[in-house]
Amino acid sequence: MILLDGKKTSADIKEEIALDVRELKANDEKTPHLAAIIVGSDGASITYVNAKVKACERVGFESTLIRLPEDTTEEDLLNEIAILNVDNDIDGFIVQLPLPKHIDEQKILMAVDPDKDVDGFHPTNVGKMALNLPTFISATPFGILELLDRYNVETSGKNVVVIGRSHIVGSPMSILLSQKRKVGNATVTITHSRTKNLKEITLQADIIIAALGIPEFLKADMVKDNVTVIDVGITRMADPSKKRGFRLVGDVAFNEVAKKAAYITPVPGGVGPMTIAMLLKNTLLARKRRSK
Repeated sequence: MILLDGKKTSADIKEEIALDVRELKANDEKTPHLAAIIVGSDGASITYVNAKVKACERVGFESTLIRLPEDTTEEDLLNEIAILNVDNDIDGFIVQLPLPKHIDEQKILMAVDPDKDVDGFHPTNVGKMALNLPTFISATPFGILELLDRYNVETSGKNVVVIGRSHIVGSPMSILLSQKRKVGNATVTITHSRTKNLKEITLQADIIIAALGIPEFLKADMVKDNVTVIDVGITRMADPSKKRGFRLVGDVAFNEVAKKAAYITPVPGGVGPMTIAMLLKNTLLARKRRSK
């Protein structure tokens, strides 16, 4: 069994990006600048956004964090987005999700300039991704592709089962892996809560991408030997034996599935770190596009 180490791989990618940034600065070119808007005080979102700011510092990016109160109106948030859309100093920006319930997330995502949409959530970028045109691929699917590529996991002609059909992970992964690309050319089945005989389907899979948000859902009796397993889920489980009182688990029962797997991502330290690394990669791409 080979561990697909997202922590190490993301560190490698950040070092590659830092090298690119040093070259830009040496040539007196503009430093990439990533902005983030966060509304409210959701603990997980604040932690995640702070990690993005630290990652920007590490690679030499400029970063701007705009923190807005929980009661910010939809109109005020749209105004903030409009300002960032026309700010030539900002190469890319994200609006941290989830947003408070009184704000329409879809309306907010639609308001972001597709050329600055480094999250890859705007319908224009999703459409380009589906047509295999140059665009921003959303960070989590992009990170999964990168992990498979850097560990030389063969996807061509393989049976891939994606568990979960979210617009952020499941759906784009099913499209990307079926496309004619280096990490692609697979036969992909997308499954979800209405899928019947799921175990029969996963037992046929060479590669499984678990992204449904149910802790330790995928068990050893649902996979065949030498399978590759990508675990996208992350859930806090109460654990009095831990100093923090909880442990992080994925959608895969890691200890039992790992015994049958050829490749598997850990949780934490698998897909999670890759997401921030690929957000930085998208920001660098945005900077280079804007300089042309």
